[in-house]
Amino acid sequence: MSDFSIEREDGEGKGRYVVRIDGHEAEMTYTMVGTRQRIIDHTGVPDALRGRGVGEALVLRGIEDARAEGVKIIPLCPFAKAQIERHPEWQDVVRG
Repeated sequence: MSDFSIEREDGEGKGRYVVRIDGHEAEMTYTMVGTRQRIIDHTGVPDALRGRGVGEALVLRGIEDARAEGVKIIPLCPFAKAQIERHPEWQDVVRG
């Protein structure tokens, strides 16, 4: 899907996924709720990176990691929520 790499940075109860391209940085941040739920709370893609599928790739990576780790996603970020609604195959990790 993408020709760029996504890095994951985990902190104390929070984290983010980051893409860096040509000096620009896109990110999707999350907050852990306990050990089994992850709130996606923000996705930011600068104008210079729009139209490249960066935002969708960030959400997909979050979905894939949640699935692999047995974690449920709570998409509070409007962008992430819209992307998840467009992809029925991602619904298995969304807390309903």
